[in-house]
Amino acid sequence: MLYHNRTADFIGFEFATFRLREGVSEKDLIALSKEVDDAFLSKQEGLLSHFLLRGKNGIYADVALASTQERAEQICQLWLDNEVTRKYLQILDSESVDMTFWSRIA
Repeated sequence: MLYHNRTADFIGFEFATFRLREGVSEKDLIALSKEVDDAFLSKQEGLLSHFLLRGKNGIYADVALASTQERAEQICQLWLDNEVTRKYLQILDSESVDMTFWSRIA
């Protein structure tokens, strides 16, 4: 979902890879991601874009582009205090999650 149509302006980048818990479908992931976008992320200033990627062998990536790396980290920290985002986190295989933050340099 594109929030401000300024993705070229991003500096901060959150990249998290994960697998889904057993019994959770890709359809479930997409539905919850849309719910997170609508109920939570669309209200976050400094968030420029959020999307999901599918890789091979059941690996997914959750990607967020933000105005700064610090803002990307702040927004991710807020996920722990929100009912909708906690539902999303519960469908992830927590052992498989690898989240990193990046700053664009060029």
